[in-house]
Amino acid sequence: MSDVKKVVLAYSGGLDTSIILRWLQEEYGCEVVTFTADIGQGEEVEPARAKAEAAGVREIYIDDLREEFVRDYVYPMFRANAIYEGEYLLGTSIARPLIAKRLVEIARETGADAISHGATGKGNDQVRFELGAYALMPDVKVIAPWREWDLLSREKLMRYAEEHGIPVEMKRAGKKSPYSMDANLLHISYEGYDLEDPWTEPGEEMWRWSVSPEQAPDEPAYVELTYEHGDIVAIDGQPMTPAQVLEYLNRLGGANGVGRDDIVENRYVGMKSRGCYETPGGTIMLKAHRAMESLTLDREAAHLKDELMPRYAKLIYNGYWWSPERVMLQAAIDQSQEVVNGVVRMKLYKGNVMVAGRKSESNSLFDESIATFEDDAGAYDQKDAEGFIKLNALRLRVAAKRRG
Repeated sequence: MSDVKKVVLAYSGGLDTSIILRWLQEEYGCEVVTFTADIGQGEEVEPARAKAEAAGVREIYIDDLREEFVRDYVYPMFRANAIYEGEYLLGTSIARPLIAKRLVEIARETGADAISHGATGKGNDQVRFELGAYALMPDVKVIAPWREWDLLSREKLMRYAEEHGIPVEMKRAGKKSPYSMDANLLHISYEGYDLEDPWTEPGEEMWRWSVSPEQAPDEPAYVELTYEHGDIVAIDGQPMTPAQVLEYLNRLGGANGVGRDDIVENRYVGMKSRGCYETPGGTIMLKAHRAMESLTLDREAAHLKDELMPRYAKLIYNGYWWSPERVMLQAAIDQSQEVVNGVVRMKLYKGNVMVAGRKSESNSLFDESIATFEDDAGAYDQKDAEGFIKLNALRLRVAAKRRG
């Protein structure tokens, strides 16, 4: 282990990463650089500085990455309408490539020869962090303590903390969540505890960002989203940055019971896992973006996007954001978004997200003179449909005759 002189640790300041920090110092005898990212998890990140200083860390990075996260990762993903296995909006998955990128950047800035993370050996995050790091810094050494140490239970972790004088913050009784949670501006996830039984319904007290649909207001809420090239740039006519958009829609959606999901998903490492998610802003964004595309995208372009989407979503879920195939798909997706401009009006009511209207002054392909059920003044000759149908039925008729 002596070949590692300096390591950059993805550090939250919580119990697990505080123990990892000390473990790296002891087991590897190396200098540790800490990196704490603010990606909208809703918790103060500055206290991590004091904890790192108390542990003897000299180089401490605390970065506000909220705008970069939404602008360069969440927005491109939503241009693709990405959703994994029909339900999961990829809230945890999409944050990992950004963290991996920044870990590598800091390693280069500080001359570190290794990076480290607190992801366990059972989950997807270890794959996402490390695939991203190797794609950006091929020769970097990755230290994953959960795959090396024997501190594989909460009891052993607590004993290690006590033996090494690592302070453990004790939350007031009844206030500490029993769930394993991950949060950022796009979502908050819950795993473990009673959720490990897929038959158990999560209790109302678990949810943090949203009211239950039953307790949501009795009057619907309306919101207008302005799109430019597939991205939301204004809400109700008010220009906003990407992070501001997501923060606003999270509050609005959560207040109306929007965005809860309970999923059993297939992890990349091979197991099935049950998790619950709150993604209020993302749920609104997905529905609204598809509504904007329905008006502005050519039929075959839209259908091709839908065919590519599951592959694109799987690439993100499995950790291949920095892969050439994801970059290639992104180029095609982004080109399609040149015409996705206009305004969508959304209606939120007791957990439901509905499209109440859509318009595009410059890029709408909806032609009322053709689509109307009234007299179209010759815009569409209905007699043409007969030949269209017969040509398309030709192979069916030939096969039917052969069958007798």
